[in-house]
Amino acid sequence: MTGRVLVAYGTTNGSTAQIADAVAEVLREAGLTVETRSAREVTSLESCDAVVVGGALYAGRWHRDARRLVRRRRGDLAARPVWFFSSGPLDASASERDIPPVRGVRRAMIRVDARGHATFGGRLEQGAKGRIARMIIDSGKGGDYRDFAAVRRWAAGVADELARA
Repeated sequence: MTGRVLVAYGTTNGSTAQIADAVAEVLREAGLTVETRSAREVTSLESCDAVVVGGALYAGRWHRDARRLVRRRRGDLAARPVWFFSSGPLDASASERDIPPVRGVRRAMIRVDARGHATFGGRLEQGAKGRIARMIIDSGKGGDYRDFAAVRRWAAGVADELARA
């Protein structure tokens, strides 16, 4: 493996993009060449040896852009090492226990033979896009529940697996 990794993400308010950036940073520190892109912008996987796809969770569904990327590039993803991550619980649950992938992500993992998945806490704060997001914030249930130490540990595990490949 030449060590070229794509970290693609689906996000609405930028929180998942920041998690993707943290994953990419750890992979770079491990000596890999990493490109981080919005899942919407990915048109080809030819230039990468491995892929990490992340998506924000909304009402139990992965972000549309992440779902579409996996659907469009299913064959390409199945031909290389791939990992998924989700972001979204607006509480501390993701830091307290392993949260399995939601049903749609689980099915996508099977289709592309993904090597792993992690769910990280999400962030929803004032200024978030969308009527439902604003309702959640107004009800007092927003906040930033991302655990970047957990993100870095997970990304280091991905880097270790790639080093053994």
